[in-house]
Amino acid sequence: MTIDWTHFTPWASLAGGVLLGVASALFILFNGRVLGISGILGGLIKPSTGDVGWRVALVAGLLVSPLVYGWLAPEGFITAPRIDASLGLVVLAGLLVGIGTRYGSGCTSGHGVCGLSRLSPRSLVATLAFMAAGFATVFVIRHLI
Repeated sequence: MTIDWTHFTPWASLAGGVLLGVASALFILFNGRVLGISGILGGLIKPSTGDVGWRVALVAGLLVSPLVYGWLAPEGFITAPRIDASLGLVVLAGLLVGIGTRYGSGCTSGHGVCGLSRLSPRSLVATLAFMAAGFATVFVIRHLI
């Protein structure tokens, strides 16, 4: 195994992790809700009265913030992601992740970030399950197929 040193970004990754942790902590502190994206999106599909505004604002922020970052970041600081898969495979993967979040009652942000930080046993099991499934999938795709 080798490390792709040109795309190795420990400081940016650390900053992103800290921002995600602080945002999750502030969200639960001020709203009493877990910052799980699948639950937030699910709440937009079946909206409750007075519950749509903050959900739309959060999703809009998720969509707009990379554009703002791209506008403000110094040139050469942004690397375009490389996806070695067809559009159909990416769509299928997204649908499978969506189905998994419904069966697992949460996603990586809800269980992996918020649930683990609250020492939730259910989130620990869910996180171990989706991480193991991800490792197994990569192993099968890269080494067996």
